[in-house]
Amino acid sequence: MIRKLIATLIKDILLLWRDRAGLLLLFVMPAVLVVIITLVQDNVYKLMGETSARIILVDLDRDELGSLLSKRLSGMELVTAIDGAEVTEERGRELAASGDYQAAIVIREETTRRLRAGVLAEVRNSLLGDGDGDGAGAAPVPELEILFDPTVMGGFRSSLRNGLALVLMEFEIEAKMAALSRLLPEYIEEELKKSAGDFAEYVEVPAFAIEIPAEPLLTVRSGSASIGGALAAVPTPTQHNVPAWALFGMFFIVVPMAGSLIRERQEETLTRLRSMPVAYSAVLAGKVMSFVLVCFAQFGLIYLLGRFLLPALGIEPFRLGPQWGGALPVVAAASLAAAGYGILLGTICRTYEQASMFGSISVVAASAIGGVMVPVYAMPEIMQKISVISPLGWGLEAFLDIFVRGGGLAAATGEVVLLLSFALLTVLGAWLVFTRRAP
Repeated sequence: MIRKLIATLIKDILLLWRDRAGLLLLFVMPAVLVVIITLVQDNVYKLMGETSARIILVDLDRDELGSLLSKRLSGMELVTAIDGAEVTEERGRELAASGDYQAAIVIREETTRRLRAGVLAEVRNSLLGDGDGDGAGAAPVPELEILFDPTVMGGFRSSLRNGLALVLMEFEIEAKMAALSRLLPEYIEEELKKSAGDFAEYVEVPAFAIEIPAEPLLTVRSGSASIGGALAAVPTPTQHNVPAWALFGMFFIVVPMAGSLIRERQEETLTRLRSMPVAYSAVLAGKVMSFVLVCFAQFGLIYLLGRFLLPALGIEPFRLGPQWGGALPVVAAASLAAAGYGILLGTICRTYEQASMFGSISVVAASAIGGVMVPVYAMPEIMQKISVISPLGWGLEAFLDIFVRGGGLAAATGEVVLLLSFALLTVLGAWLVFTRRAP
C-alpha cells in the first residue's frame, strides 16, 4: 500500500512539474500580491497617522495660535512657504485640491486677538454674574478652516480634526487662565471693599497668576492585548498580509488540482488506474499529498518574502512570534481543506473551463469575505456575520492568533477543527458523487 501511495505521489509531482504555467500561477501570483498589497497598505497605514502627512499651513493671523499649531503638530510636515514665498489661502486651496498636499489649514486674520477678547468677555461675565458667559460684546472669533484633498479618507480627516481640536482647547484654556489671573484679584478686591465698609481703603489684594502645566496629570498607555501573556507582535500590514496571501495562494491550488482530475478523467487515465490493483483512495491520497507539499512550499516562499524582501523595500519584516510552531498544523489543515475543495470541484465539474472559472471566482470571493483583502473588523456588520462561513477566514484567524496575538496552537484549535471538517466533508462529497457516476 505504501509503495502504491508513493508511486501515485511521484506521478502527481511529475505532472505538476510539467505544468510550468500552473506552477507559476501557484507561486508567483501570491508572491507578487503579497509584495504589492503590503507596499500599498503600508503607505495607507502611514497616512492614517503612523508617520507624517504633508499639510499646508496658511497663517494669516501671524500670532501665537499659528506658533502653537506648528509646535503641537510637529509630527506632520507643515509647509508655510514654497519657493521662498508664503502660501496664500487660494494657493493652499489649489495645492490641497490637486492632491499635492493632504490638507490645508487656514488661520484667519486676528484669530488670536479676537479669541483672547472673547475669553476675557466670558470670564468677566462669569465673575460679575451679569452675563451668560457667552462672550457677548466681543467680536466673533473667525473659524479655523481645514481644506482636505478630496481623495483623503475619513480616518485621516477625523485624526487631523481631533488633533486640531485638542490644540485649540489647550490654547483656549491657557487664555482663560490668563484672563482669570488678571480679573480675579480685581473682583476679590471689589467684593472685599463692599464688605469692609469704613475699612475699605485698607483692603488690597495682591496680583497673582494661575498657571497650569502643559503636561497632563492623567496619561494613557496603549499596547496590544495578547493571548496567554505572550508579547504580541506589532500590528503592521506585513503581519496581516503574509499569512493572508499565503492562504490565498494555497487555496488557489483548487484550479490545477481540479484540472488534473478532469484531465485524467477525459484522457481515461483514471480508467487505466482503476484497472490496476490500486484503490481509488490511494490515487486520491497521493494527489492530496502532492498538493499539500506544494502548499507548504508556497507558505515557505511567502514567509521568506516577508522576512527578507519586504524589509529591503522599507517595510517592517514579518515576525513568526514565540509560538510559531503552532502554525505548521494550521498550514497542514488549510492545505487539506484546499485539496478537499479541489477534489470536490474536479469531481463535480465536467470540463476544465468550468472548474477554473468556478474555482477562481469562489476562492476570490471566499478570500474577500474572510478578511484576506480587508480586515474583517473594517467590514460592514452584515459582511462580518457572513465572514464566519469562509474557510480562508478560519485559516487567517488561526494565523493571526499565532503570529499577531501571541497565542499557540491551543488558541487556533477551533479554526483547525473547522478546516479539517471542511476537508473531510468536501472529500466525502466528492466520493459520493464519484461512486454514483462510476459504472
